[in-house]
Amino acid sequence: MLIVLQGVLLFLISSSVAFYIWCTICTARFFATKRRGARGQAVSLLVPVCGVDEGASKNWASLCQQNYERYEVLFGVMNPQDPAVPILQELVTKFPEHARLHFCLEVHGVNHQISNLMHLVEAAQHEVIIFADSDIRVNPGYLRTVTAPLGNPAVGVVTCTYVDHNPKFLGAALAALGRCVDFIPGVLVARSLDGGLRFALGPTIATRKSVLAKIGGLQGIVNRIGSDYHIGKRVAAAGYRVELSDYILENDCGRETPWQVFQRELRWARTIRWNRGLQYYGLGLSYGTVYCILLLLCSGFQSWAVIVCLVTLSLRTIQALVAIYSLGCPNLLRWLWALLVRDLMSFTIWVAGTFGQSIYWRGRQLSVGADGTLTERVEAVDLD
Repeated sequence: MLIVLQGVLLFLISSSVAFYIWCTICTARFFATKRRGARGQAVSLLVPVCGVDEGASKNWASLCQQNYERYEVLFGVMNPQDPAVPILQELVTKFPEHARLHFCLEVHGVNHQISNLMHLVEAAQHEVIIFADSDIRVNPGYLRTVTAPLGNPAVGVVTCTYVDHNPKFLGAALAALGRCVDFIPGVLVARSLDGGLRFALGPTIATRKSVLAKIGGLQGIVNRIGSDYHIGKRVAAAGYRVELSDYILENDCGRETPWQVFQRELRWARTIRWNRGLQYYGLGLSYGTVYCILLLLCSGFQSWAVIVCLVTLSLRTIQALVAIYSLGCPNLLRWLWALLVRDLMSFTIWVAGTFGQSIYWRGRQLSVGADGTLTERVEAVDLD
């Protein structure tokens, strides 16, 4: 029985090593090619806001200071009492030529972010629109870089990833490591596997109103989990290309705790499970360092097992270093000691993501049906 277990672990470790090498190749190739931005059409930048994230004021101000001729930034809130409102009102006063604040009071569905965006799309003045998360920070060349591929009519969506380039606390570092060395390389592997992206990523989705109209607008996904995934999937199904920009957004995770990171990534994991189906379970072939710990324990730390583990850890470290330098995150090097902690956390999240029908999102507890449809969970009230 012990020999069988060791054989299974060796298979899982071998699969993980192959995955690490694949990630390394995909990451190095993608970021080796530099893409140039260009001035394009006028742009409406749509930012749904709920609450105040770390560095919110600087994040939102960066969106209003673009090296771009014609653009507008529409901020939308669903609650007039949202703590973000005073900050946004001050921002609109500071950047009146670009920024506008909209109160998107009518709720169109369970996914409040998409409901918010539906209002903003109606208010947008320009054909080119960008959906941007409220927790990102950008440089003045952001609009030029992200919209450039849309000059090709065959491109329907341009999307971006993001990372905290300089985390200062453990929780933020674990989040940054996860995005830099796991999530983004994983997206590039999926891109290679599928022959191109078949989904979009929430931090930035640049498209055109005409493309959005061809996929039926946002109404069809306002009650579904993984709205960004579905936008990209529907655009690809409509015959357009989904392009991944090499622009890496800045996301300040601040003093986020490891538990907060765990909760958010568990929501992501369950979202991937519902949207990617069996492919989600294939991720179990990518946790080589965790399986090495089990191999050492069940082999009694025999020399052959130690060698296997050292080789695996070395390849994992090389893969992480390639990702860190390719994405321009040298400040993550001081957190490299936490890589094994990050791997253990990722494995735990993956296991927890294989079951469960609920997610926690912006203070709301939601249930997910078998078809990925969201419903609001209402706690039972004791009337006795």
